[in-house]
Amino acid sequence: MACRGFGESMTSEQELATAEAAAGIAAEAAAQAAEQELAAAQVGCGEVGVAVPTGGHPGGVPRQRHGGARSVGFRPGGGEAAAAFQERTGIKAPRIIAWEITRSCNLSCAHCRAAAEFGHYHGELTLDQIKAVIDDITTISNPIIILTGGEPLMRPDIWEIVDYCHEKGCMPVIGTNATLITDEIAGKMAAHNIPRISVSIDFPTAAEHDAFRGQPGCFAEAIEGIKTAKRHGVGVQVNTTVTTENAARIEEVHDLAESLGVDAFHIFMLVPTGRGSDLLDKELPPEEYERVLTWAYHRQKTSPLHFKPTDSPHYYRIIRQLAKAEGKKVTREEYGLDAMTRGCLGGITFSFISHVGDIQPCGYFDMQLGNVKEQPYSAIWEKSQVFNDLRDYSLLKGKCGACEYRAVCGGCRARALELTGDYLEAEPYCAYVPPGYENN
Repeated sequence: MACRGFGESMTSEQELATAEAAAGIAAEAAAQAAEQELAAAQVGCGEVGVAVPTGGHPGGVPRQRHGGARSVGFRPGGGEAAAAFQERTGIKAPRIIAWEITRSCNLSCAHCRAAAEFGHYHGELTLDQIKAVIDDITTISNPIIILTGGEPLMRPDIWEIVDYCHEKGCMPVIGTNATLITDEIAGKMAAHNIPRISVSIDFPTAAEHDAFRGQPGCFAEAIEGIKTAKRHGVGVQVNTTVTTENAARIEEVHDLAESLGVDAFHIFMLVPTGRGSDLLDKELPPEEYERVLTWAYHRQKTSPLHFKPTDSPHYYRIIRQLAKAEGKKVTREEYGLDAMTRGCLGGITFSFISHVGDIQPCGYFDMQLGNVKEQPYSAIWEKSQVFNDLRDYSLLKGKCGACEYRAVCGGCRARALELTGDYLEAEPYCAYVPPGYENN
């Protein structure tokens, strides 16, 4: 998460950690992909994802608030296959895929999307099956692939998966709880060209974090894992899931992340699915969402980290409202990646593959649109009715359908599905009411 952070699956707490890790990496990847696409259109250059930052800003402008993960010049979805796919179908190729390569996890996080646990899960994709899916994916795109879980480092063949991603032209990154990162593991990450990992830290103190994640000592282990990865030159992104329990502590978590010398800090707004559905009473009310996202808007201005809210599509409305109040326009030059991407990317440039091969718009969107054991990923991406619905903003209902910000926000379709049963309904945790809208 781990989009989440990168992606998503363990026990309650751990799963959330991974889910938000995946989500986090995905979000940054998506934003950087969008920025690079604009750069390509403007200066003819040929996304570095959240997880794979490029060295400098397109056009020679220094990139601000970005960390030091090695520059690789990778542009997800920017290859010939993606261009040919879009020309043939009129559909954008996927740029980021969060892939739950195992549901097994060594933690048990309360907010875990996958409700993962330690142990073997029946039906997980084999290495040969994973390679076959990668072969198919690369017929239509060269995406960033977020390897998540559960805890992806518990999969013995993870380095073979990483190497095959590179071999086929994809960019692998890892969403992890970091508790298993030793010097040996960090050395393998560097040797196998992992540019960034994402790690979930939800509180600034060990007692609070350990209680939330479900295992004593996991805070200290995660912090040591972060430091170890950094020593080996691997970029690190810290993800934090915001709930009523820690909303007042986010500034402290940010400062902790900064003190660790990480590259990015992403806050995740809880999506009540998986074990997270048991935390509905910890979900921020809409008004508090607005407060936290307004804080994020202002804190980004001074943070040395790449700082981005995730799982909070209405943030892209908020930045435009606040910028307008300051007499500014949301441009690439002034707002960087925030001006280049939109809120919900599920089915648009992002998707999720479960440990058994089910395809979803994201790890939180609890609807299986097909399975790669039965149908090629490329066919599901192109032909799924749900994916195609998500690509058509005119289908949005309620105040989301009437909102002037729907093209840059879109609302969280997973929250709408979980709480209303209809993925096209209005975002349940957005306080904004479009001008002239009357709820009938």
